[in-house]
Amino acid sequence: MASFLALFSSVLWGTADFLGGNLAKRYKSLAVTGVSQAIGLLVGTVAILLSGSWVAPTLSWNGYFVPAIGAGIAGFLGLTAFYTGLATGRMGVVSPISSLSAIIPLIYSYIHGERPHAIQYLGMAVALAGAFCASGPELVKKLPIKPLFLGLCAAVGFGTALTFMAQGAKTSSLLTMTSMRFISVSICVVIAIRYRTVGGFKLTDLKLLAVIGTADFMANYLLGLATTKGLVSVAMVLGSLFPIVTSILAFRFLHERLHKVQYLGIFLAVAGVALISLNG
Repeated sequence: MASFLALFSSVLWGTADFLGGNLAKRYKSLAVTGVSQAIGLLVGTVAILLSGSWVAPTLSWNGYFVPAIGAGIAGFLGLTAFYTGLATGRMGVVSPISSLSAIIPLIYSYIHGERPHAIQYLGMAVALAGAFCASGPELVKKLPIKPLFLGLCAAVGFGTALTFMAQGAKTSSLLTMTSMRFISVSICVVIAIRYRTVGGFKLTDLKLLAVIGTADFMANYLLGLATTKGLVSVAMVLGSLFPIVTSILAFRFLHERLHKVQYLGIFLAVAGVALISLNG
């Protein structure tokens, strides 16, 4: 169950990133992030009201709210850097670097005593290599500094957010992800007031923003839930396979040609998942 939830999270996250990255080519990345996160907050709030799962927040690290604050700030910075990077048109630089975000929660879970089986370690390494290759890394002599930097920022932001999310999910995945959205939306509101704009979106863009916000929220929620059903390290690696989905969607709808290294990446990712599943 944990592996399925994490893999489905990758599908949703990769879809949200594909749609958000394309929208960020026409609008400011901060605006795309802000509005989509606001929609995610709405989705989470409705889910809490319908499920009756509200628990008052505390200032304890063992609760959900403090980790959600860290996840909200880190996730906001990571997502903004990611969308900005994709908007430069250098997906082959930004996406593979951001896919390595799982390394941070992997290290954290190892330090805190989590020990997967040897075959799972092998599977995680192969899957991560697959995610990197499937993104279509642009191995050129002179890598552009800006997308390289943005990809690194996205990886650090995502990885830190994932670590906080896993901690908060121990109490409640739904409350963690909703509180996380509350923090990121609060940041966006301050920015919107400062610049007196909400992005200049058209009414026709709201449907797409709703899909992005809902998919991103559900991806985070399912990944957080997956960490409570199995090993955190395994869930985080499987959840980091989203670049494969982004690349496939770009191939299908934008007619971007898949390179040989991307086919290799998809094969490695599938092989890695299979190895993990042997002991999943």
